[in-house]
Amino acid sequence: MRTEPMLHYEPPLYRPPSEGRSVIVQATIGCSFNRCTFCSMYKSKAFRPRPRADVFADIATAARLWPDATRVFLADGDALVLPTDDLAAILDRLRAAFPRLERVSLYATPINLNQKPVAELRQLRENGLSLAYLGIESGAPAILRRIRKGASPDGIADALARARAAGIAISATVILGLGGRHLWQDHVDGTIDLINRAPPAFLSTLQLRLEPAETADFIARFDRQGIPFAWQDDAGILAELERLLQGLDPADPVVFRSNHASNCLPLAGILPDDRDSLLAGIAAARSGAPMLRPTFLRGL
Repeated sequence: MRTEPMLHYEPPLYRPPSEGRSVIVQATIGCSFNRCTFCSMYKSKAFRPRPRADVFADIATAARLWPDATRVFLADGDALVLPTDDLAAILDRLRAAFPRLERVSLYATPINLNQKPVAELRQLRENGLSLAYLGIESGAPAILRRIRKGASPDGIADALARARAAGIAISATVILGLGGRHLWQDHVDGTIDLINRAPPAFLSTLQLRLEPAETADFIARFDRQGIPFAWQDDAGILAELERLLQGLDPADPVVFRSNHASNCLPLAGILPDDRDSLLAGIAAARSGAPMLRPTFLRGL
């Protein structure tokens, strides 16, 4: 009996929810930064690029298995860290292997984007990279320091601007609850300022959830800076979401979503046009309408 070859994956494997039907090719293993205190995704892996030959072999296998694939997601944590020539070669191989390819996407960090000249980012766009997922997390300097993000609000804004100049769409995430009960207003107001300065094409919220192994270090960094961390309840999260949507006024339309499984209240719309209907949904939830996701259905 002949066995069809499969792609080689080093688990655990992560991808954005919207890439559920995409072919996943691991171009790197782990995350090149991997120090954010809220994130447990790649703590079990040592970062390294995969050999180009191995990536090409997986692309060839994927093309045999799914010849009509239209989307490819390049894992792991920040494949954009690869040298531009290596990433361009992977993109070229994908275009040759999948004749119906419409989109190639990957995770990126602000560091990745800021380390590449706009001309190189534009080259990658021409080679087929159309979308990058970027964790903003917060626009407040104090919060970014506490979560060890490795980026400032200005640095994140620069990264967003560079992607826009290159024609690469950004799907950004912010984390509700990241400032806890004591710093939530700073967290939200800083995020509003950042998004209004440099709006991404897509903006999604996550709701803070921590794995047990990350909880102690996350909370300790708040305590060391003099303000203890206190978890937000659903009422606090709804207040954050309301304040965020009231303040966001991007110059260009932004597709907004809070439908990730971690969120207590799923919402979807386009900002600023749908602001009133989104706020009406929050008001209904706050007044007791049965709109909140049951806690047993929430997760990372």
